[in-house]
Amino acid sequence: MNRRKFFRNGSLFTLGAALINPLESTASVFDTGILNKNKKAKNIIFMVADGMSTGTLNMADLYLSRKNGKGSNWIQLYKDSRVTNALMDTASASSIVTDSSAGSSSWGGGVRVKNGVLNVGPNGEKYMPIWQKFKKAGKMAGCVTTVPITHATPAGFCVNNDSRNAMEDIAEDYLALGFDIMMGGGNDYFSAGHRKDKKDMYAAYKAKGWQVARTRQEMLATSPGKSVLGVFGDNGLPYSLDRTNDKELTNNTPTLAEMAQKAISHMKGNKNGFVLQIEGGKVDWGAHANDVGALLYDMTAFDEAVKVAIDFAEQDKETLVIITTDHGNANPGVIYGKNANDNFDSIQKFTHTNEWLLNEIKPDFTPAKVRELIAYGNGHTLTEDEAKSILSHYSGLNKEEDGLYNYKKVPFKSFAEMQKSYTSVGWISMDHSADYVNLAAFGPGSELLKPFVKNTDLHYLMLQAAEVENKF
Repeated sequence: MNRRKFFRNGSLFTLGAALINPLESTASVFDTGILNKNKKAKNIIFMVADGMSTGTLNMADLYLSRKNGKGSNWIQLYKDSRVTNALMDTASASSIVTDSSAGSSSWGGGVRVKNGVLNVGPNGEKYMPIWQKFKKAGKMAGCVTTVPITHATPAGFCVNNDSRNAMEDIAEDYLALGFDIMMGGGNDYFSAGHRKDKKDMYAAYKAKGWQVARTRQEMLATSPGKSVLGVFGDNGLPYSLDRTNDKELTNNTPTLAEMAQKAISHMKGNKNGFVLQIEGGKVDWGAHANDVGALLYDMTAFDEAVKVAIDFAEQDKETLVIITTDHGNANPGVIYGKNANDNFDSIQKFTHTNEWLLNEIKPDFTPAKVRELIAYGNGHTLTEDEAKSILSHYSGLNKEEDGLYNYKKVPFKSFAEMQKSYTSVGWISMDHSADYVNLAAFGPGSELLKPFVKNTDLHYLMLQAAEVENKF
């Protein structure tokens, strides 16, 4: 297809500008003058470090540079001028601060929707998610993530629903829609023993010919030609830092890079190409907890997946890779001080996340036992008063802790404040922020990206790059 003709006649200028994206015309973000000079994107890999403030990207590069003498794969792409990069406005229809469902829906449906919903407008109008569009165009489609595969970010590319929390329904939708690769956590939404309706979704997937993997070894043993459902935890996968320091978790739980590699190997032989979303979902969860070990180690695990995607795209030469986030979260950063270097480097010695450590503490612990545990996990000994303050949250004397994904009400915020004295990492909140976020594009279609875009623009950019008309 002639790309100039497609751009001129395609629905980007008709439905896309006038109806599907009612906030403003999307056409202005693209440069039509160079379309004929570039190949179309046979494949698209869309990478999301969920909840990644710019400070998180910065700290991950600093961490890797100081530990290994080589920074992150993502920042190296900038240094080598190998990507087109931009800032992206992440707002939803209901707020300048988006949640993940609206953020993903902006990419998935090409329209800003209210926080909490998946590709559904204010009057119930449903916008077809982009992975369904690409399936109809003959491409294979899948998602891999470190949170439940039914969670908001993968779901936003795949389904319509009035609520992001309808994860049992979303597990059924994936099967009905016939996607090809779905891997992450979420046993709570597939297992008959966990689902409220007692349906055995694993049996349902197997009945339709899917390969079901529950461990890393089972995932590695799956073969191309049949769809794959991989579920490796009841909720999210373990944090990378905890996984690395637990032999059983290392053996049984795949990394995000391993899931990405497996998904690509399954789908790369399809004659019409494939589309794949890769989400570092627990980057967001670590930010919500102000958990510096969780955040940095999961961000560097996401960065390993970036290398997998770029290595494939560089060899394939027909793959567009988009690397970004849906919103900022907690806005962490390294704070000035005479010990900032040594303090930040101390994170290299961490053996466990705050989540792991704080859930190990029991009400009958003594201050000495708390100090011993934190010294094991952080390489730093708390004061007696700090240990007593931590224990006050377990004895009922202090119940201030809330925070998303803090189901057991452990003292994430209080402990993060203590850690700041020996990590030099500070936080502005425990929630999402309205940051303009980093966005990088590599491969065919990357030339379409302008320096500043809205999140909805990426929907049309992907269709444009792949020469798939927006007619569904």
